[in-house]
Amino acid sequence: MKKYLAEMVGTFVLTLLGCGTAVSLACGSDTASVVGTAFAFGLAVVAMAYTIGGISGCHINPAITLGCLLSKRIDAKDACGYMVFQVIGAVLAAAVLFLITSVTATPFEGTTTGANSCAGAGSQLAGLVVEIVLTFIFVLVVLGTTDAKKGAGNFAGLAIGLSLILIHLVGIHYTGTSVNPARSIGPALFEGGQALTDLWVFIVGPFIGAILSACVWNVLTDKD
Repeated sequence: MKKYLAEMVGTFVLTLLGCGTAVSLACGSDTASVVGTAFAFGLAVVAMAYTIGGISGCHINPAITLGCLLSKRIDAKDACGYMVFQVIGAVLAAAVLFLITSVTATPFEGTTTGANSCAGAGSQLAGLVVEIVLTFIFVLVVLGTTDAKKGAGNFAGLAIGLSLILIHLVGIHYTGTSVNPARSIGPALFEGGQALTDLWVFIVGPFIGAILSACVWNVLTDKD
């Protein structure tokens, strides 16, 4: 149970700090807001990696958990438990952020929870492609840097966080960058409207990307 709770706390922190920064900086209004939001998500991952990594491995993302499941690094029971508690953590974070933005003046007219949207991509199909590609890259980095024999050891958390910054810099304009179903589910539940309509993209896309990355990593590390 401790590792499930660790995943809940880690996802809570990632969602609150990442999405909270997006709201506070009015992400997308200028270049500085995009860069600031990208760094917020990346640094949150780095912080949590070195905080709860020794307890749960710090997935804090159902797509990463799926990639680890397909790479046989976690069993199905724990994978399900991780995903459930990751979503709970994200929902709690979104609730806190919604409460904060409901009782204080938000800096701009827009999302109050940092919910994802396909508006910048132009269509849900385009948004889906963006999320698949970016999640593929992200999960591949996670699988590679955390590999017991070929990984980066204690530097894995830093490498993962830095890669997430880069991924956000690319994807924010198009989808707000999810690459994490839990991070999208929580805010969408409180945002409603278009965020809920587009939500399937940010669940299906990251899962497809994770499946592809696990397949590629398994091929790269195949002993045959």
